[in-house]
Amino acid sequence: MNIENHPCFNPGACRSYGRVHLPVAPRCNIQCNFCNRQFDCVNESRPGVTSGILTPFQAIDYLKKVFVKKGNISVVGIAGPGDPFANPDETLKTLEMVRYQYPDVLLCVATNGLNLMPYLDDIKSIDVSHISVTVNAVDPEIGAKVYSWVRFGKKLIGPERGAALLLEQQIEAIKGLKERGIIVKVNTIVLPGINDHHVEDIASTMGRLGVDILNCMPYYPNKGSNLSHLPEPSKEEINAIRKEAVKHIAQMLHCKRCRADAVGLLDDPDDIGLMNQLRACASQEDEIRITPLEKPQSGRKGYVAVTSREGVLVNQHLGEATHLYIYDIYNGNAMLVEKRKAPAPGGRELRWMQMAEVLSDCTTLLVNGIGESPKKILSKGGIEIFEVNGLIDDIVPRVASGSSINHLLKRAKTECKMSCSGTGSGCM
Repeated sequence: MNIENHPCFNPGACRSYGRVHLPVAPRCNIQCNFCNRQFDCVNESRPGVTSGILTPFQAIDYLKKVFVKKGNISVVGIAGPGDPFANPDETLKTLEMVRYQYPDVLLCVATNGLNLMPYLDDIKSIDVSHISVTVNAVDPEIGAKVYSWVRFGKKLIGPERGAALLLEQQIEAIKGLKERGIIVKVNTIVLPGINDHHVEDIASTMGRLGVDILNCMPYYPNKGSNLSHLPEPSKEEINAIRKEAVKHIAQMLHCKRCRADAVGLLDDPDDIGLMNQLRACASQEDEIRITPLEKPQSGRKGYVAVTSREGVLVNQHLGEATHLYIYDIYNGNAMLVEKRKAPAPGGRELRWMQMAEVLSDCTTLLVNGIGESPKKILSKGGIEIFEVNGLIDDIVPRVASGSSINHLLKRAKTECKMSCSGTGSGCM
């Protein structure tokens, strides 16, 4: 194992050595205002984009084919499309299997750092040599403009408190990584008018923590994100920011804003996403068939659809939903398969018939509210509907396993027209 052969941490290696990102981590535990993750977009090259999700065993099968086709891979990494440590079981299982199969390869993980602390010893024991942590603010007031929410354990925390908690966890995790001799890169997304004036403060703080290198990544406008109106910073603006930041910490100057399923050299024209790589790696006799997820483990015949405003809570009426979140179960956890567009409002019953087609591979629908007409039409289509309140990650596995969700069901409205879970003795 030669730690100098990491193309992202060593610019001298990027022309000779490549990397492969294994997209085994779909869930995320924070919502960045600049992020709109896409699972199957082949036209974009940026973090958070992948054309498929792999299970750990599928990832190893894919990796074998990649090593046969491309002989210059020095690094195997996990960079999402969510956060690796919001998917710790999948992440660690994959890393363990890669280390066993390929003892000389470099292992690398890119994370937001929120849930990194509990796994520092695991990372060290697997001999992960490089970690990238995304730090976009060292001031919670600025962080509150970057993040909509943070989910820590089962608690959903709002912008400023969430940003403060995230920073606290990031600092402790970085300290723990350096104590264990792990090379650390910090990625900072430069957001015009949000944190561009703050990058030197980030650089100074990271320098004092012993971080090895800082990557000032220009924001890439994401349609559908809360900050989609922001312009992409110019090269001149980024160079000026780096000029101030380098006073405190070494700078990465050759970042390509890689996809979560990137493979090959940083400038490889064949770096075209997972599904195309699968086709390129497969022969006619050895076709690779990798689906977004393993078959449902609970014996269900279909997915669970959810209406949600932000992808964390079941908190949206079906009639208001512009998209539906589609989930499956992996290792007992809810795993996002995709985000589907819902039929446009209007058309009365026709809309709900179209909705039934959209949900044709789903057996369950979780909503915060639903009208009688869609309930009747969708139920006839074999979809079981639950009106619930709560966290998606809690409810979906319960429904899939057949566990009771009575305590999460929305209560029927009483004569006072309010839904409640009272004793029936009247409002007080």
